[in-house]
Amino acid sequence: MSSYHVQLTLFSHHYLSISILESNSDGKSVGAWSVRSYFPVGAMRRLWGNASSMFLSDEELGKKDDDHRGARQATRRGQTSWNPARPASRRTLKRLVLALLAVFCVYFFIHNIPTDVGIRDRRRPVYEHPDDLTSPRTRQRPPSSTPKYGASKINRKSGSKDATAQTYDGPVHFLELGRSLQAVTNTRGALYNKHVLFSAASLKSAAILLPIACQMGSELRSYVHFALMGRTETELDELRAVNGVDEACNIIFHDARPDYPSTSTQPRMRTSVARAIHHINNYLHPQAIVVDASSTEEPYFLEALRTKAKEIKTPVIDLPANSQKQLAYMTKLDSSSLSAWNSFQVDILIHATSGASGSLTRLLKSLSAADYTSASVPHLTIELPHNVDSATQRFLETFQWPPAHVDNPTNAKQLSIRRRIPRWSLKEEESSIRFLESFWPANPRDSHALVLSPQAELSPQFFHYLKYTVLEYRYSTAAQVQAWDNRLLGISLALPSTYLSGDSNFIPPTKRDVKPQTEKYPADGPTPFLWQAPNSDALLIFGQKWVELHGFVSRLFDITHRQPITPASFFSSKEVSKSYPSWLEHALRLSRARGYWTLYPGESIKGNVAVVHTELASPPEEYFNEQPSKDTEANEMELANGAVSVLDGLIPGKDGFLPPFKELPIMTWNGKVVALHAFDEAVNDYASEFREAVGGCEDLEPEDLVPKRSAADLFCEKEE
Repeated sequence: MSSYHVQLTLFSHHYLSISILESNSDGKSVGAWSVRSYFPVGAMRRLWGNASSMFLSDEELGKKDDDHRGARQATRRGQTSWNPARPASRRTLKRLVLALLAVFCVYFFIHNIPTDVGIRDRRRPVYEHPDDLTSPRTRQRPPSSTPKYGASKINRKSGSKDATAQTYDGPVHFLELGRSLQAVTNTRGALYNKHVLFSAASLKSAAILLPIACQMGSELRSYVHFALMGRTETELDELRAVNGVDEACNIIFHDARPDYPSTSTQPRMRTSVARAIHHINNYLHPQAIVVDASSTEEPYFLEALRTKAKEIKTPVIDLPANSQKQLAYMTKLDSSSLSAWNSFQVDILIHATSGASGSLTRLLKSLSAADYTSASVPHLTIELPHNVDSATQRFLETFQWPPAHVDNPTNAKQLSIRRRIPRWSLKEEESSIRFLESFWPANPRDSHALVLSPQAELSPQFFHYLKYTVLEYRYSTAAQVQAWDNRLLGISLALPSTYLSGDSNFIPPTKRDVKPQTEKYPADGPTPFLWQAPNSDALLIFGQKWVELHGFVSRLFDITHRQPITPASFFSSKEVSKSYPSWLEHALRLSRARGYWTLYPGESIKGNVAVVHTELASPPEEYFNEQPSKDTEANEMELANGAVSVLDGLIPGKDGFLPPFKELPIMTWNGKVVALHAFDEAVNDYASEFREAVGGCEDLEPEDLVPKRSAADLFCEKEE
């Protein structure tokens, strides 16, 4: 190991020489550097004198002021004296040397910071803990006069002759938990908590969870912890070795078993689980707790953990039996996304049209065949016209929702079927009002609406893809820090066949339309993209955006009825084809005024999530008697193999990662790929024009331009 020596030499009070000598561990010199330059020592000495006054005590300051005061009075009386220039005092030179040495040390430290370390996420975890807790190597335990779990001691305390009798009910003590928790205190972040906890009491459940935890830890997006509870006396090193957990897994293990686990009573074991979660929460505050909810796990463990987690308000992610493959995408999510795992709620809306019984039946069958193991079954609302054919009526009489294959212990009904009274066809305004009144989010942040056209057909894995994309693009730390989630109107499950005008076939952008390009996607290959234009075939609309669209349309219709001339001049041309429902025109206007965009999947997964059949398509009811601007080509595409998992076939990226927002192409409403600054300029121009022509806004102040809920700022109204 090399050592450095610094030597400073002063020449004639004007030149300073700095010499640095490097020597090895044997004391031999291996290098030297010397710098000589002009240095105003006198000015530096005066500057140091002024600065040093700040560090003197009050007594010293008083004495210093008296000395200066006496000198000034003597000067006024005409007393002059001459003293020869004195060399700098040793104290001053010592301070100067120390100051220069400190500056040099700072420079040397900054200059030698390593720059060749690859970083994917600036906030990614760094696993550096005392005692190498993430390593599977055997650690030396503190000496003890009794076995680790006190097998012999428990027999004496309980008075039981049977070493396996579960009769001990003494105080709960954790012999190893405190040590491991104290060793990871440096992982507690002040701004963003990245802790995810896996926990198990059964060795079989541990074998199910550890591969998932290993994959999640290797992604370096969260601090992954595993806490072993229960009665087993298996050593953690043995558990890791049996399940193939090595250092690459980056799992932090915690032994959360109490003393005397094998002979403890059931109430004591429940107490130990609750207390262990309490201690872990005090140190880590995990964003989510992952457990095996199958029959292999101990009932007392699940009961106590869920009760305590509810008390500390920590979400518990239950992994059903044989769900490892279907839910493998959860290992790609960060702790912030996983904290919203149970908050994600969806209502499915289907607005059927007359004469589309075959399409509606096909859609409902695909919904019934889908896999919903990642969450509770969504509520389904079917809006029927007044005239319903007999085939549709017979199918709905036997239609079961939730599906029979979905576990529904409470036998709750999640189906609402509504049938309109008026026999006549709805107009544009009536259709838009009826659509927006069919749903209202109880919690706008977490309650969303999935709008499906009767022509759509969904893959069995569509719900997993939907949940994965929502958790990543709306709830992840990166999305919230960069505020990209605020601009996301919704997520489309299918690619459109034409542009909104319906005049030409839609051509999706490729990865070459984005700069910079990454290695995860081919330079000219397909990629998900952001389009300012929403879609009505299979679109998830976020609850907050639904509320805003509701307020936007409400205020727009109010102005239309009060001032029909002004809005008519602004909306003289219809941008959306009449092959789409009328509410889509209003969603486009809101997106143009706000700068909202919709996330569309890449062309490579076309048919793996959803397809839209146009061979039997009919125009919306409000345009039923009008011919669309141009007939669309028949689309007889079939869904891909339903056995394909999300990471295997639904995500086009490398290693199953969803690309970040900054790597996605951005398209304006008319299909032009633009940069973000150009996109924002067009949004500002449209919003200003809308406020003036429709909202009647004049002499706006900066605070008037702040977006408000229900789009009140676009109409210069106070928020309700």
